Amino acid sequence: MTIPEALQAIQAFQGDSLTASLALIETAIVGLGVNQLETFCEDRSINHSFMVSAASIKKVAGQINVIIHAAGILCSLPHILEPGEVVESVSLGAGNAGRHFDLQTNRRVAEYKFIDWQGGPESIRQNALFKDFFELAEFETAKMKCLYVVGTTIPMRFFSGGRALTSVLSRFPTILDRLQSKYGTEIRQVRDYYQLKKNDVEIVDVSPHIGRETWHQV
Repeated sequence: MTIPEALQAIQAFQGDSLTASLALIETAIVGLGVNQLETFCEDRSINHSFMVSAASIKKVAGQINVIIHAAGILCSLPHILEPGEVVESVSLGAGNAGRHFDLQTNRRVAEYKFIDWQGGPESIRQNALFKDFFELAEFETAKMKCLYVVGTTIPMRFFSGGRALTSVLSRFPTILDRLQSKYGTEIRQVRDYYQLKKNDVEIVDVSPHIGRETWHQV
């Protein structure tokens, strides 16, 4: 079964609201026996093929963040590169696969974070964002350093905030050691480090180049 066919089967099962559809099914099957349940499922194509459809969509959906990361970088490149600028290396998959950054050109190094920020407690996302900022800020190069994000309001609120670096870097002890060894104990909060390095890394809203208005909650 192709992905479009699988999606069509899932959409037919879901209807306008999965919650409402499930509620109707729950009510409909109360009191049914074996033969009636078999007919019920056959009439609605709830069968082996349907399960294969659901499983195939789940498999694809498990890779959706990687797909968004790769497609987002590719969509942005024609808009962010300057005349005469060329790609030297790019990492489209999960992680940087041995490369320093998501993107390196003859003029810039860059990291991308395709996060649709919600403004709530997003500590894990914040931690990853700070890690990317730190790696860019500490990288020795004469090239531009850019951190591309989806909307700057919430990321900048984080960088201006008072989360302790020991908390932000709790899962990155090597980075915490590097930071403390180089800057001592006076750099304790996110805003301390950001104020120190804010002119080294440009935080750029990539939204206009990826059609953000069409993909909330991804």
